[in-house]
Amino acid sequence: MTAELGFAVVGCGMIGGHHAQVITGGAGMRLAALVDVEEERATKLADRVAAEFGASRPAVSTSLAEVLARPDVDAVAVCVPSGLHAEIAVVALEAGKHTVIEKPIDVGLAAAGRIASAADAAGVVTAVISQHRFDPASQVVRRAIDAGRFGQLTSAVASLSWWRGQGYYDSGDWRGTWALDGGGALMNQGVHTLDLLLWFLGTPVDVHATTALLAHERVEVEDTVAATIRFESGALATLHATTAAFPGVSARLQVHGTRGSAVIDNDELVYFHAATGDDVDDYGSAGSGNQAAEELAGVPDGGLDLASAQSRQYADVLAAIAEGRAPLVGVPEATLALATVRAVYESAAAGSTVRVADVR
Repeated sequence: MTAELGFAVVGCGMIGGHHAQVITGGAGMRLAALVDVEEERATKLADRVAAEFGASRPAVSTSLAEVLARPDVDAVAVCVPSGLHAEIAVVALEAGKHTVIEKPIDVGLAAAGRIASAADAAGVVTAVISQHRFDPASQVVRRAIDAGRFGQLTSAVASLSWWRGQGYYDSGDWRGTWALDGGGALMNQGVHTLDLLLWFLGTPVDVHATTALLAHERVEVEDTVAATIRFESGALATLHATTAAFPGVSARLQVHGTRGSAVIDNDELVYFHAATGDDVDDYGSAGSGNQAAEELAGVPDGGLDLASAQSRQYADVLAAIAEGRAPLVGVPEATLALATVRAVYESAAAGSTVRVADVR
């Protein structure tokens, strides 16, 4: 491996552009090549890299095999439609390249299993994008949970209330399809909030869900979902995700326990309270005792925009390679999130509770 990790971005649409920006702006990385089935799209992104990102213009190709054979390509960022993630990732892994996969890992668990097998055989670092685990607010809450400061976790409320107009779904043939998008408001947008929910509360046992398509046309998947999730600890959570909430409100996650609670809203820690000593009374004092500012004191914010958040995850990938460890969000974590999403969809289709472990 060279002094800087040379990346190839595969898929040069909107999300591929975000990854290209992060790679060109990050320490220890450089963008070596861009790959897309449409050469013009890759060429336009290469021009942006040089003109807007201030980096050397990367090579452009329509051939993944050609790019994987380049000696200056050490790693691959998979940014193609979700249902094609395994197709690209497995080839990259078999070529011995470290691999970063945009969320979700794929749209089906069989495909995720193929990635897992290829990653194990290759012995390289394989990460799946879930950048909100690296937000300062998420880190503060996770540390508090690990330290037992919230007591026994009892419940959580995860809600994503966003808006996507009809033009969003009409902008690509793959959007809103089961085969390539894998789902709607939950699989594509709400999966980030769901991932944090799982990171905080642990292993989900079963799900009961309802989905609906309420505000869009020519879409196979849901734009609204409501579900309840039971965890191994006994904790319960409600999960809500929609792209039919004009004008788009927030992504919000509340975590509650017997000695404290936390609320993250639009990636910011807006409420935090953990009891000290024996100051837990019978009625509590809702809304008071907000310790969020104290918990965040001295914690670098690093920016909450997409590029800043993804940069923190890419830094973890580089550290994992250097230290010979697993990344914070790898194949097992991403597969659990996917299994939970699939359980939601199976429950909605069956009209009954579905065990996450039974999803295939």
